[in-house]
Amino acid sequence: MDIVINYWWAFIGLALLAALVIWLIVRNVKDEKRYEKDLMQSEIKPEKHDDEEDKAVKP
Repeated sequence: MDIVINYWWAFIGLALLAALVIWLIVRNVKDEKRYEKDLMQSEIKPEKHDDEEDKAVKP
């Protein structure tokens, strides 16, 4: 029994598979950068205003 491989279809399939892997990697890198940015922003705490100083300055 002879197995005939259609190399054109195999090449197209492998190219699509490679494109999918590359797309997933690029998307993951973008998501990781966005996650790190959001994480850093959430860790920054707003300045705490000291009410006692404000009361002392105001007459």
